[in-house]
Amino acid sequence: MKTIFESKATNSGGRSGHVQSEDGVLDFKISMPSSKGKPDPKSTNPEELFAAAYSSCFAGAIQVVAKEHKVKDLGDFSVTATIAFNTEDDGAFLEATLDAYLPTVDQETGEDLINAAHEICPYSKATRDNITVHLNLLIDV
Repeated sequence: MKTIFESKATNSGGRSGHVQSEDGVLDFKISMPSSKGKPDPKSTNPEELFAAAYSSCFAGAIQVVAKEHKVKDLGDFSVTATIAFNTEDDGAFLEATLDAYLPTVDQETGEDLINAAHEICPYSKATRDNITVHLNLLIDV
């Protein structure tokens, strides 16, 4: 395996603490939201950070597979990740929903792209068989 790059962030204080990346670009208060929202609107939480990371990584995977499928223009595409923090009798678990908006492709091509992206996306690989991931395609055509 060849490492392309590494990123580092440190949390202090857990879910009621602070997280900062090594380079200082990320620098956030962390707070545990309730069903009523965040106790501090200027804070974030691990699930929000994971949603940002997963949506970005999955969008990059779509770009890779679109090129392989000879799709020349994805237009103003986007990926929205929703990360749910769930609980059950044996503890807490995550669930992910990825909404891929692909305005320039038809249904069949879009489904091919998001399914292929799900196979190569490093976040999809990391979560495979660990959490439920729902893939949704949103198109204009």
